[in-house]
Amino acid sequence: MDKLRIGDFEIAPGEQRKIDLPVAKLYTDASVSLPVHIIRAKKPGPTIFISAAVHGDELNGIEIIRRLINQKKFKITTGTVIAVPMVNVYGVVNQSRYMPDRRDLNRCFPGSAKGSLAGRVAHIFLNEIVKHCDYGIDLHTGAIHRSNLPQIRADMADEETKELAEVFGVPVILNSNLVDGSLRESAVKNETKILLYEAGEALRFDEFSIRAGMKGVLNVLQHLGMTRKATATKRKKIAPFIANGSQWARANASGIVNNKVNLGDQITKGEILAEIGSPYGEVINSVVAPRSGILIGKQNIPLVQEGEAMFHIAYFSENDEAIADHIENVHEQLIPENHYSNI
Repeated sequence: MDKLRIGDFEIAPGEQRKIDLPVAKLYTDASVSLPVHIIRAKKPGPTIFISAAVHGDELNGIEIIRRLINQKKFKITTGTVIAVPMVNVYGVVNQSRYMPDRRDLNRCFPGSAKGSLAGRVAHIFLNEIVKHCDYGIDLHTGAIHRSNLPQIRADMADEETKELAEVFGVPVILNSNLVDGSLRESAVKNETKILLYEAGEALRFDEFSIRAGMKGVLNVLQHLGMTRKATATKRKKIAPFIANGSQWARANASGIVNNKVNLGDQITKGEILAEIGSPYGEVINSVVAPRSGILIGKQNIPLVQEGEAMFHIAYFSENDEAIADHIENVHEQLIPENHYSNI
């Protein structure tokens, strides 16, 4: 097994190393680097990247990687793990989704060595990290004031990617098309099998989302033969449900929101999801479910403008009630009822 070269750094088999990959300089002349943690086993095997904060305000993934690499029992037996907890360092510093040039980094791949700042970061990440990898897991959350139920988004037409998505073990899988300019699109063109994990809300830690994500990463590493079976949790395997599709319910008025449903709830077509009222307490209109399914995403801020997306509903061929019960059981597995009483 050869040395792995990332930038000016060489990492030998059996070596564990933290490096700072130079990205660019600020106009203050301060350097900005990409933090990268590489763990290599002595034995050859797959290479996988685990990335977070492509959007700088999406913090759950940072905590997932932080816990993973600091777990005392975490050890890989074959292959290489490349963990990048902050891809968009600028955004993390500024608590912003975007790069300083106001570009969405996840729409700037494959980037360019001579392009915009976002394009240069995308180019460096793709060429110095992704191109070494057989697999990838990109960790995300909902946008600001929006929460997502833990879910995997992946190209389910690819059999190996589908298998990895199921192995990850979160309650819901969405078959998601590749988006132009996304990290996932560029990774697929590089023949890197990639999963996108969505869970929680921007600028917030969510314990359920963090635990589900960490467990999912460990499940994938074990499935690829990179860790011993004892590394992953011994709890009952979580069998995911694959959504046929999803749809947003939008606000039909502007006003103050009174939510009637929560993430993971079973939704029936025509059910009232929220009431929108005036500042004087009058109900202006009700937002109803356009179809039956499971609520996998929702807006959290209690103010809404007409036309805004409020509730994300996934629909399945399976029984929705069984799926809702399954999601509740998953939550109990990862965060028992007595968890909060022990804090």
